[in-house]
Amino acid sequence: MNGLLLLPIAGPLLVAGGLLALPGRPPIHRTAALVTTAAVLVGAGALLVATADGAVLVLRIGGWPASVAIGLAADAFSALLVTVATLVVFCCLVSAAGSGDDRRPYFLPLVLVLSAGANGAFLTTDLFNLFVLIEVMLVPSYVLLSLNGGAGRGGAGRVYVATNLLGSTLLLAGVALVYGTTGTVGLGELAGTAHNDPAVAVAGGLVLLALAVKSALVPVHDWLPRTYSVASPVLVALFSGLLTKVGLYAVIRIYAMLYGGDPAYHWLLGAVALLSMVVGVLGALGENSMRRILTFHMVSQIGYLLLGLALFTAASLAATVYYLAQYVLVKAALFLCAAAVRADRGSDRLDGVGGLATRRPALALAFAAAALSLAGLPPFSGFLAKFLLLRAAAAAGAWLAMAVAVLVSLLTLLSMVKIWSALFTSGGPPPEAAAGRMRRSLVAPPLALAGLSLAAGLAAQPLLMLADTAAAGLRDPASYVRAVIAP
Repeated sequence: MNGLLLLPIAGPLLVAGGLLALPGRPPIHRTAALVTTAAVLVGAGALLVATADGAVLVLRIGGWPASVAIGLAADAFSALLVTVATLVVFCCLVSAAGSGDDRRPYFLPLVLVLSAGANGAFLTTDLFNLFVLIEVMLVPSYVLLSLNGGAGRGGAGRVYVATNLLGSTLLLAGVALVYGTTGTVGLGELAGTAHNDPAVAVAGGLVLLALAVKSALVPVHDWLPRTYSVASPVLVALFSGLLTKVGLYAVIRIYAMLYGGDPAYHWLLGAVALLSMVVGVLGALGENSMRRILTFHMVSQIGYLLLGLALFTAASLAATVYYLAQYVLVKAALFLCAAAVRADRGSDRLDGVGGLATRRPALALAFAAAALSLAGLPPFSGFLAKFLLLRAAAAAGAWLAMAVAVLVSLLTLLSMVKIWSALFTSGGPPPEAAAGRMRRSLVAPPLALAGLSLAAGLAAQPLLMLADTAAAGLRDPASYVRAVIAP
């Protein structure tokens, strides 16, 4: 079973190399990418089942001792994110086949490399390899944004590369400082060190700052709407499910491991969380394209996730894990709806022809379900996620956080209604535009992801149990530490 830890990384990398050696064969590339991602999804599901009871699976590549080996570990938290992220990659590949994105040069090999880097970042057990794997993930994203973006991609690409290079420089400097003060970069050996040593706390703070940049937390968020809004919607769906979520996962893992959830920093995390929620949703209200609205909502929703970490109770961490898992699916569904809208109308701007609810009812259903979940309405998973987070905030006496969270949810609903009114109900298509059918590969992925959101709300118990297990591991990482440092 432990050998499966290598599959989410090595599988996509090996297939990507093979595809690069076979250029100009789109059907082969498409089939290979889909089959590889499906195999990784099955393997990730097996890891999730194996860790659902709190077990931690560890693999040391080459069989070296823990102090020098390249180590991988899966617990309920990391296995859940690998599974959810791989599902998003698979849906994005299907949608890319319908939109034509996957026919662009090197698209599929680059997506596989990006997927491998993200999976490795979820599974690695030390900070230096986290840095390396984040770079493995980012390098193909630079190329994908430059080659597959729309108008303005040159300027957006420069902003994207410059911001992420700054983040990577800060991250490497932080990792070096951690090593210089402790003599190790292994998460197991670093457990609790920042809580007891101010020098480690400063070094770890630099690491967290770098990850905040990569997660697009306020006030270091402006790069995200400026860059994602020029990429193709399929690409943005892929980025939303992987790039910022890797950064957020690392923030949660490192704060839990190095700082042990130290209450001294709760006020800072809470302030950043609330600012992200408010700034993101206000930015969304002022936009006039589906992609830009949704990219600003990425900033806002990341604030909700950070709020659960700021509270750092068993209930808030379980709510955060549940929220993160369902949010990745919901946000990908919305961006894939934007991809279908763009393929149908030639644009995802809110001005122009509407009437998609009549013309494309399946697409309208997918968008409505995902939008209602994002806004936190029952019976979707987004409602349960926000309810759990609000309940945890109430238990902790965080009344201001509760008030802000409710207000931001109402404004989120308002922006979703804005999209619905402009694109799905207003006006109607001219007769010549109403002809033709939308490709199933464009509608099926967002519909499936929206259906999963509904299922996660109506039959939430399995995911809630996983979230509780993951939260317990974050609150008390003793099992994780024992597993990763064992000789």
